[in-house]
Amino acid sequence: MSDGGAGRESVWDYPRPPRIEASARRVRVALGGVTVAESTRAHRVLETSHPPVYYLPPEDVAEGALAPAQGTSFCEWKGSARYHTVRAGGREARRAAWSYPDPVPAFAAIAGHVAFYPALTECYLDDERVRGQEGGFYGGWVTDEIVGPFKGGPGTGGW
Repeated sequence: MSDGGAGRESVWDYPRPPRIEASARRVRVALGGVTVAESTRAHRVLETSHPPVYYLPPEDVAEGALAPAQGTSFCEWKGSARYHTVRAGGREARRAAWSYPDPVPAFAAIAGHVAFYPALTECYLDDERVRGQEGGFYGGWVTDEIVGPFKGGPGTGGW
């Protein structure tokens, strides 16, 4: 992977089809100031033009923090996703998380793991507050370590 400058990763060096890799970094998700998930056993998915998405093991998500939400989506690489409403800190964020209960074999490592939208929850990678990927569909985690441009914003639908 080429250097996006000063130790930064360029999302244009990420592969297509996407790659999954284990991450020992501290990943934390909160809502209303209350931690709903925390892990050093997450996986990140890297795909060309997208900020990484972090998937946390279900046992690292607080009991009762997730409720089933309506709707599904289909990823050509991972399979069918289910959505979750996140509840904590007196708040509710609808469809703020998703998971792949039965992903395709290449992504079996994230079966049942939960990903969170940084635009709808408070997501942290180590001590950095993550910014959400533009647009309402993708859930990439934008940090100071990566550079774009990123798919998801206006005019990027055809990328």
